[in-house]
Amino acid sequence: MWNKTFWFFVAVRVASVFLVASWFVPDEYWQSLEVAHHLAFGYGHMTWEWTAGIRSYVYPAVFAGLYKLLALLGLDSVELLTLLPRLSQACLSAYADYRFHVWCNRTKWSTFLLASSWCWFYVGSRTLANTLETSLAMIALSYFPWRSECTRFLWPVALSCYLRPTSVLPWVPLCLYHIKKSSHPTWELLLKRYLLIGLVTGALCVSVDSYFHGTVVFTFYEFLKYNVLQGVGSFYGEHPWYWYVYAGLPTLLGICLLPFLLASYETVRHRKVYKERAILLLSVFFTVAVYSLLSHKEFRFLLPVLPLCLFITADYLVRWSRKASSKLIWFTALLIVSVNGLMAGYTGLVHQRGTLDVMPYLASTAKDYRDEFNNPAKMFFLMPCHSTPFYSHVHQNVTMRFLHCEPNLTDQQNYLDEADQFYANPMSWIRKNLPVHPLSALPTHVVAFDVLEPQIKDFLSIYQEKASFFHTDYPAGRVGGYVKVFERFDRNAAAGASSTTTTTPTTSDPSLEDDYEPEYNP
Repeated sequence: MWNKTFWFFVAVRVASVFLVASWFVPDEYWQSLEVAHHLAFGYGHMTWEWTAGIRSYVYPAVFAGLYKLLALLGLDSVELLTLLPRLSQACLSAYADYRFHVWCNRTKWSTFLLASSWCWFYVGSRTLANTLETSLAMIALSYFPWRSECTRFLWPVALSCYLRPTSVLPWVPLCLYHIKKSSHPTWELLLKRYLLIGLVTGALCVSVDSYFHGTVVFTFYEFLKYNVLQGVGSFYGEHPWYWYVYAGLPTLLGICLLPFLLASYETVRHRKVYKERAILLLSVFFTVAVYSLLSHKEFRFLLPVLPLCLFITADYLVRWSRKASSKLIWFTALLIVSVNGLMAGYTGLVHQRGTLDVMPYLASTAKDYRDEFNNPAKMFFLMPCHSTPFYSHVHQNVTMRFLHCEPNLTDQQNYLDEADQFYANPMSWIRKNLPVHPLSALPTHVVAFDVLEPQIKDFLSIYQEKASFFHTDYPAGRVGGYVKVFERFDRNAAAGASSTTTTTPTTSDPSLEDDYEPEYNP
């Protein structure tokens, strides 16, 4: 069906499913798998974006169908629910990789750069809308009519733009170039191709979204209204306008930044010779420039320009290799793969892994645990909101709660979300929001970063540490180096046990109840 190169990309992307075991951004779970779990099993948290109608169900619905199939076959284990969506995305990314290889005239440098890209290895199997967006971009670019009149590329472009309206940015220069060079009249091209394909794709997507939202909704419009016009995204952090230039794009490219800059200089200098590269470079600059105008910035927003940058770099290295010595070529290749390998290995296997490692433990606990009153587990995540996956990685309909962080959608004065209120004074918030009696009303398990432990030690006096998971070498602010799980224990039983033995317990103290009551009293 496809050649060995395709299966090579499949192997690389499937390997990333198992080698990338770290946390990146909340949307990987909260805007895809959590929504799919809610659709398939009837429980799962829906963030404010879904009640506001700014997210499309098209992507999560695919995973929901997969979940339903697993349930019908009696195979809906936590392991398969978390594994199969990533494998599905990995296979789509592998096909996109192959189409990128075809677009690059099947050069060895294109295969090498894409397979060794630390960033694409890190995100290529994640269930992110940005990963899907980038895959669709590579597929569309492989069909772009540089020397023909084919408009097949518009189908993946239309789908991508509907799912994430900002996907249109890289395609503005490309589509203008396509319209300008086409031999068809502009009005005919716009009406019979662009508009028709856009309407068909939009109608299908609007139908899916309206069905699941329960009312007619145009998610692309709501997305632009909230994130661009109202600037809600700035609630989740702001960066200076030049952030993408000095941090975003360099991080995305890694060691390939140097050949990309050399290729960009050559392209600008000889833009009439490298017309294709010039158009692609213009798309990169245009996308970065527009994104720089928005206050909220993230690395993942630039993912769709990654294949454009790699194409420009690969084409430059192909031409450079014709003149360079074999030793220099091998040195360059080894340098690229070594640096990218170290970056991919550290970010995938070490950095920010604790919030994922804790989930199998919580899933097992949710399934088997019963407290002294024979009640199931009740878990409270005292962490920055959306620090971990949720029901999609537990798959038990137990009570779970986390600190919310909805933006100020009602223009309240001096607004603080729940997470900010908690971190302003943790023990005061706990006294106001968690009951003292009965004991069964308290969470059976508390999940928190180690940096929070000293601040809530009075509350944790009736909890004992049950598990600890390494998270990062670089704790900062509210995010600690370890994720800890605390389990509530029966203070009276602990006191009784201590009075009947000469051995001092290590996990409880007879005076805990006396010490705890005055401290934790609303």
